[in-house]
Amino acid sequence: MTDAPDPTAPVHAADQWDSRYNELDQVWSGNPNAALVAELAGSPTGTALDIGCGEGADAIWLAGQGWQVTAIDVSAVAIGRARQAGSAARVVVDWQVTSLARMPFDTRPFDLVTAFYPTLLKAGGEDLDRLLSSVAVNGTLLFVHHADIDRERALAQGFDPDDFLGVDDVATALGEKEWDIAVHESRERDVHGGAGAHHHHDLVLRARRLAQRPPEPVG
Repeated sequence: MTDAPDPTAPVHAADQWDSRYNELDQVWSGNPNAALVAELAGSPTGTALDIGCGEGADAIWLAGQGWQVTAIDVSAVAIGRARQAGSAARVVVDWQVTSLARMPFDTRPFDLVTAFYPTLLKAGGEDLDRLLSSVAVNGTLLFVHHADIDRERALAQGFDPDDFLGVDDVATALGEKEWDIAVHESRERDVHGGAGAHHHHDLVLRARRLAQRPPEPVG
């Protein structure tokens, strides 16, 4: 007997995501991610990009804090639910059915870019380049992924976690560029309800893009 499909396993095509969302009336918990609230509550606001927004809880929370939010997801079903939830919460969000890969490189960078459990590919480096270039100078990147992924189970589900950008991959890239990494740690998560509730630890990365690399200390 094989395991039931993991609803958090990566898929790529929009119709696959739509099919996954259509299996349930609500896939996620409906609450903003704890790491989002912990890292950004009370911080100065500006423009924000939420990559892979799903049913919209993070984007709605950001908008409620005063951010001007653009939220993207490849699933039209997810965006439809997010729009409804945003209207119910009386917040304004620019909901877009698209992916990071389809956003033009000349899009104005954002003061904040969030990516929670994204399915961004390592191969070729294009997704990483687009992720980093989407953050404005002095802007913040908040990148979060599950720390407790069972690789053998994932392979049995038909995907290899090593194909996708993880927190450590992004941190390594930032270390070679003009960024200040403020947080890079494993953190417990306590989620009740929703497809990701079986994950109990996250890797959290928060970094600020610098205008230029600071000088090395002397002595």
